[in-house]
Amino acid sequence: MNIDVDGLIEIVREAGRVEIVPRFRNLEASDIGQKASDIDLVTQADIGAELHITAALRALYPSAMILGEEAYAADKSVMSGLAEAELAFVIDPVDGTFNFAAGIGLFGTLLAVTRRGETVAGIICDPLQGDVLVAERGSGAFMRRLDGQSRRIAVAPPVSLDQMIGAMTSTYMREPLRTQVGANLAKTRLMMSYGCSAYEYWMVATGRVHFAGHQYLMPWDHLAGVLVHQEAGGHTAKFDGSPYRPGETAGGIISAPDRESWDVVRREIIGTI
Repeated sequence: MNIDVDGLIEIVREAGRVEIVPRFRNLEASDIGQKASDIDLVTQADIGAELHITAALRALYPSAMILGEEAYAADKSVMSGLAEAELAFVIDPVDGTFNFAAGIGLFGTLLAVTRRGETVAGIICDPLQGDVLVAERGSGAFMRRLDGQSRRIAVAPPVSLDQMIGAMTSTYMREPLRTQVGANLAKTRLMMSYGCSAYEYWMVATGRVHFAGHQYLMPWDHLAGVLVHQEAGGHTAKFDGSPYRPGETAGGIISAPDRESWDVVRREIIGTI
């Protein structure tokens, strides 16, 4: 079955227009709930956007597996079979929900398409602007503007560690890695913490930062972004150097301009674990 990536982009944009943007800075207290903690939030925008995207995908691809972050929060069994699925769509309706709920515009929607354990397409959408980063495996990565403009994107050229700009949030790491990484980040030129995987992958794939890294590997946070970064010319791998694949949720991940830069970040920032 062929996948209409242009159609997927429009589905994601429409979910933003209908379910996300109208609620931005318009949430009532009753529109915000907690999941694992008081910084792990869910809003009516998350729920509405995931339902919107899921319904649109189900109408077009009725036999596909559809995995959404909020569906997983309600029923962990929905992730079962992702690595083997003939065709699957993985949705993060509002990545950066804490930012969204706080009225900060650093959030995005992620949609990945997988086939038999391989990510074949990825979309990162900025709902406020309607702009997207999109990649299909083997075809490069592009920024598509809402006005129809499109341009190829590329990662930053490699530089020494003391000149690197990174996007890594040690806050979400477990000890002792949290303290270790927090201290090691001082070796870089500048360290940014966005609290949003979608924005971090946007920045690293477009060459605005040199590297990004995460300890937790939930598929809706990473599958789309990893493919976009790789198709933009970057090197992404788990902490142990192995490729990141659908269905994997442990091992940590680093994205960098090339393998040599990846090795430096793994050694000097992540260190011994």
